[in-house]
Amino acid sequence: MKILVRNLSRSTTEDELSELFSKFSNVEYCNLVLDKMSGKSKGFGFVEIADDKKALLAIVKLNGTVLGGKPIRVKKADEV
Repeated sequence: MKILVRNLSRSTTEDELSELFSKFSNVEYCNLVLDKMSGKSKGFGFVEIADDKKALLAIVKLNGTVLGGKPIRVKKADEV
């Protein structure tokens, strides 16, 4: 399941994000969205976890959790 993580601190790294979600299951994919001009984080990213039950548990448990001094918003990503 692909998970959208929003309201990230601009200083949060992919490693920190991946480590946070790895407490629930193996993270298959983690990507912070970066600004093309500055190369800095846009404050959101995506995490993918293969096990849907564990992914849903991570969404419920991590939504509102403080990471990098900011409460993050976590939800299932819309499929394009």
